[in-house]
Amino acid sequence: MGDALLTAPVSRRLPEAGAVLELLKPLTWFPPCFAFGCGIVSAGAQPADRWPPALLGLLLAGPLVCGMSQAVNDWFDRHVDAVNEPGRPIPSGRVPGRWGLWIASAWTVLSLAVAAALGAWGFAAGVAGIALAWAYSAPPLRLKRNGWWGNLACAACYEGLPWVTAAAIMAGGAPSAATLAIAGLYSLGAHGIMTLNDFKSIEGDRRFGIHTLPVQLGPARAARAACLFMAAPQVAVAGLLLFWGAAWQGVVVAVLLAAQVVLMRRMLGDPRGLAPWYNGTGVTLYVAGMMAAALALRAGAGA
Repeated sequence: MGDALLTAPVSRRLPEAGAVLELLKPLTWFPPCFAFGCGIVSAGAQPADRWPPALLGLLLAGPLVCGMSQAVNDWFDRHVDAVNEPGRPIPSGRVPGRWGLWIASAWTVLSLAVAAALGAWGFAAGVAGIALAWAYSAPPLRLKRNGWWGNLACAACYEGLPWVTAAAIMAGGAPSAATLAIAGLYSLGAHGIMTLNDFKSIEGDRRFGIHTLPVQLGPARAARAACLFMAAPQVAVAGLLLFWGAAWQGVVVAVLLAAQVVLMRRMLGDPRGLAPWYNGTGVTLYVAGMMAAALALRAGAGA
C-alpha cells in the first residue's frame, strides 16, 4: 500500500509551488508564534532591544519547526490522508513521489541551522521541537498512535516550548519558575485543543490503528476529556495569578474561562459537528488568557 501511494495520481516529477506551501500549512504557524510572543512579553524585554533573536525565534517557531512538523506528519500519514483527506498535497499527487519526505528533511536541517544562531537555549529548544515532531509522526515511536502521549508532545511543541524559549532568549538566561509553571499549564491545556483536531479524522484513524482519544473513548467522552484538559489548567493559572497578587489578570483569565465553559456546553451537544466551531471561538478565548498571564509575569507576578 505504501509503495502504491508513492505513485502520484497525477503524473508529475516536481511538486507544485502552491502545494509545497500548503504542505507546510501556514495557518498552523499562528499558535507557536503566538506562544513565542507570550514568552517575549513575559520576559519583560522590548523586542526592539533584541530584535534579531526575536525575529529569528519567530521564524524558527512558526515557518520552520512548525512547518517542518506538518510536512513530517503528512508524509507519514499519507495512507491515512488518502482516506480522510485525499485532496491534501501528497495523496492528491501535487507533491509527488518522495518529495514530501525530502521537504521535511530539508526543513529539519534549515531549522537546526537557524536554532544554532540563537545560542544555547535556542538550539536546545530547536532540537527538542524537532525531535518531538519526528517522534510524534514517524516510526518507530509514532507517538500519535496514542492520543494521550501524542497530544501531550504536540501541545508542548505548540505552546510551552516556544513560550519558554522566547523568555530565555529575551532574558538572556533561564526562565523564572513562574514562567515555567504558566507555560507548562497552558501546554497541558493545549492537550484538549489537540483532541478537538482529531474529530475530523476518526474513520481513517480507526482504520489505520491511530488511537486518538475520539477513537479510544468515542466522540462524547473524548469531548468531555478535551474540555477538562482545557479548563483545569486555566483554573490553576487564575488561582496562581490571584495568589501572586496579579488580581486583574487573574480575573481576566477566570472570566475568559467562564465564557469558554458556556461554549463548551454547546459543543458537547455535537462534538463531531461543532469541534471546528469551538476551535474558532473557545480557543480564541484560551489564547487571550495566555496573553493576560504573560502580562502578569511581565509585571513581576511570581517573582
